[in-house]
Amino acid sequence: MPDRLVLRGRWRARSAGAGVRPARIAVCAAGRGALPRSWEGLRAGTVRSPAEAYGPDMTVSSPEAVVTARTHHPDRPGITELRLAAFAVHRRVRFPLGPLTLVTGPSGSGKTVALRAYEALALLGGGAGLAEVFPDPVTCVPETARPDAQRRRGFRIGCTVDGPEGPVRLDVAVQAEPELRIVGERLTADGRILLETALRDPGRRSVQAAWHTGGSSAVTRGPLPDDRLGTALLPLRVAGRTDGERQVLAAAEQMVLALRSVYACAPSPRRMRAPAPVGQGRLLGGCENLAEVLWRTRSECAHRYAHLVAAVRAGCSGPVADVSAEPLGDGTVRGLLDRGDGVRTPLGLLGDGELRYLALALVLLTGPGVLEVDQAGEVPQALQSLTVLADGFDHCLDARQTQELVRLAVRMCERGHIRLVGAVSDASWARGLPGVSVVDLRS
Repeated sequence: MPDRLVLRGRWRARSAGAGVRPARIAVCAAGRGALPRSWEGLRAGTVRSPAEAYGPDMTVSSPEAVVTARTHHPDRPGITELRLAAFAVHRRVRFPLGPLTLVTGPSGSGKTVALRAYEALALLGGGAGLAEVFPDPVTCVPETARPDAQRRRGFRIGCTVDGPEGPVRLDVAVQAEPELRIVGERLTADGRILLETALRDPGRRSVQAAWHTGGSSAVTRGPLPDDRLGTALLPLRVAGRTDGERQVLAAAEQMVLALRSVYACAPSPRRMRAPAPVGQGRLLGGCENLAEVLWRTRSECAHRYAHLVAAVRAGCSGPVADVSAEPLGDGTVRGLLDRGDGVRTPLGLLGDGELRYLALALVLLTGPGVLEVDQAGEVPQALQSLTVLADGFDHCLDARQTQELVRLAVRMCERGHIRLVGAVSDASWARGLPGVSVVDLRS
């Protein structure tokens, strides 16, 4: 079974200007019958149809950020809502997401947990197995969750993606104990269930799946593995012969395209101080190869590099005439700040806040070709949007640096090719700023 999904059909056709659906109002299947009600209802032999495992809707974490229905849908698919029905410290919570979203709240409120759930969905959407995504799944189970008669416990997460096909909703129920497996999944669009799975026989490593056909037979049924996201496998299983199957394919591919285009970024100043070995020139999640990426990108796009220098000048102490890198002759590269008058400061001498600021500015000003991220190479760049997940976005930064980074992020997110979800300790200053959505976990 392939580890990564190859998208096809409508998304490739759009590169030639064909297969584009006209803008329309799409109703998201929110609310009734949306998420598994309780793990007591998932005991062996009691769930005979997928619908039995689904219950009422959840509350909204930040009412001011509720996304309303629109008549126009973006060409670039993006996640507009993250749902944590039962995941670690969160229960029945929605996180509305915009192009730039700051998640704030006190320590222990679940900011990191929310980004962790987002990244998990991204990995599942890219075709990763459950064991890879959740190496310690018990930590994802709410502490108050009680096992059922078969000693089973689990968690539930989901999201909504808006794009050319309108809002598409995905909800997933995962069993963490005694065995890690997906026990329920639902993909919906336009108020119609396009894919639904349920665990019928706990003795088998598969779930029973039913997807919309719309032909002589309303649905097609078949087994899917219980350790992979069924939505990510649909383009490999559905032929697309009927209008119903084509709708299923388009919705699944929109969901997968939005999920897999995620870059989790957590710059580590301690690891960024040493010279970086020369490699492929793609920035790792910890940004430890920052110097190498600076060396590579300096000559590739002078316009964007000039913006990087301007951003560093605004956020770092002392004069900054240029940002550069130089090979040391031993297969490594070190980064430098040119202070003017021949004075150059190695990046290793900068403070933690300055290093994190520089790394995050570089992330916002580059793209998938420079970042270590799984690209959908078969989909035109004009239809893709990269989402940056930045836990501790303001960690080690002073107020001036944080605000400069947010202003830079607003400008880049307005262009549509990048989205940002950042966890911050305080976002009171960002409320009401154009282009910034704030999700406050204290509300």
